[in-house]
Amino acid sequence: MCTMIVQQARIEGSGKGTNGWFPLQQVSVSYDHPFHAPWEHALNLDFTNEMQGPSARVAVELSESAARELVRTILNVLEQARAGGHLEP
Repeated sequence: MCTMIVQQARIEGSGKGTNGWFPLQQVSVSYDHPFHAPWEHALNLDFTNEMQGPSARVAVELSESAARELVRTILNVLEQARAGGHLEP
């Protein structure tokens, strides 16, 4: 049995939904039962802009291995950008 684990963070970015691009303000990261993915549990990402209502949402459900690979890939790309002088040290 797994109790839902959830954390939220304020973010800056853009997401694309059914009505086009919109600014993102928040992400909710949870480990819980997915709505659509075929696993018992998943890492769920909900990128939202609460000021624009429920249609301003991008949802992602990942397996554990996919979530870990995504984290590694993000960190690798950011490190390459820093090493290339594209980010502040």
